[in-house]
Amino acid sequence: MNLTALLQTLTALSGVSGREADVCQPLLDLLKPYCPDAAQVQGNVIGTFGKRETGKPHVLLDAHFDQVGLIVTYITEEGFVKVGNLGGLDLRLFPAQHVTLHGKTDIPGVVCAMPPHLLSGNAEVADITEILIDTGYAKAELEQILSLGDMISFDAPFQTLCGDRICSPALDDRCGIAAILYALSQLNADELPCSVSVLFSAQEELGERGAKTAAYTIAPDIAIAVDVSFGLANDENPAKCGTLGNGPMIGISPSLSAEVSQALQTAANESQIAWQPEVMAGTTGTNADQFSVTRGGVKACTVSIPLRYMHTPAEVIALADVKATGDLLAAYLRRCTTC
Repeated sequence: MNLTALLQTLTALSGVSGREADVCQPLLDLLKPYCPDAAQVQGNVIGTFGKRETGKPHVLLDAHFDQVGLIVTYITEEGFVKVGNLGGLDLRLFPAQHVTLHGKTDIPGVVCAMPPHLLSGNAEVADITEILIDTGYAKAELEQILSLGDMISFDAPFQTLCGDRICSPALDDRCGIAAILYALSQLNADELPCSVSVLFSAQEELGERGAKTAAYTIAPDIAIAVDVSFGLANDENPAKCGTLGNGPMIGISPSLSAEVSQALQTAANESQIAWQPEVMAGTTGTNADQFSVTRGGVKACTVSIPLRYMHTPAEVIALADVKATGDLLAAYLRRCTTC
């Protein structure tokens, strides 16, 4: 599997949280070779890998496919577009960003930026209600293409940086999807001691909504949320970050299953896969929070890929970490004999 090409394909799909339906069919096409029954269910993509049997643990592997973005809230008399945010966005980065507005057709736009020559003193970070997007259209022209409630995504290139670094929007969490697909490519479902459901979930950035409904339907014994976490760059607290290139981060938290966390660590160690601990004092902010309390409770854990510059148009990961995450998931499933 060419992981770089797969990531480029995945990140090119536009699926802002709440309006990610266009991503489903490409994901189904990628998943069906491993899960022939894969289907779109209530906005999620779900498939089964292996036969589910009584007494055999059923494991859910999840990664979300929605991405942070914006929603059109108003068009001014001058033709500028006002917006609201979908997911947590760093407003410091907005001036002069290129975006794509998804109306009847996709149109390019740029976030308005005051020239520094006209600023007095230090400019403050604009509130989301103050941000405007310039498309070049007059209001009457724009209203023929764009409606209130249409979505906006960042328009930034997929780039390979030095070594194995990848830079792109939407790596959160398309790189988790790539890791799961890479894991499945290594496995024979008939030889596993467990069965697997694969969930590519919607609306994680809006409060893990897709995970909540899907987990209730799937009713797994064990659930692993494959997501991203903070990658150490410059001034971040190293106690809260993972290091790019040092492998996946295995979740350790009072809200997660200590048993599953330990089993993942054991699988990594026995398979000589580099890994990092991710210690969280409470809930995780991932789909694992929904999995652990679905129905009568599910043993849940997280496996996270270190990522720099989260929720920006220039997220950065190490390709080696995506591969190692897939290797870890495959190693864990080969050993998963108990619920």
